[in-house]
Amino acid sequence: MLMTTTATLDGRPVRQYLGVVNGEAIIGANLFKDMFASIRNVVGGRAGSYERTLADARRIAMEEMEEEAKKLGANAVIGIDVDYEVLGADNGMLMVCVSGTAVQV
Repeated sequence: MLMTTTATLDGRPVRQYLGVVNGEAIIGANLFKDMFASIRNVVGGRAGSYERTLADARRIAMEEMEEEAKKLGANAVIGIDVDYEVLGADNGMLMVCVSGTAVQV
């Protein structure tokens, strides 16, 4: 499956537009990650555990979108947009949403 943020695929014209597809992933941040991220914010450096959690959420959302596109008979998704949000009363959840247009090229 070809997947791109661009509206076209260079040298591959779109033969058929099949519709908008999306994927979502909501992942909770746990207490230990929060505690170590706070310490790292004080002493400097990157919050690796949050980065891994974010990468996992993005991967899950992209896989979900790809599966939806396959069900429509697509062999590519173009115009992909990735959005990130924090949810919950204490911002304890991370949501990643991806959307794009399923096409046949």
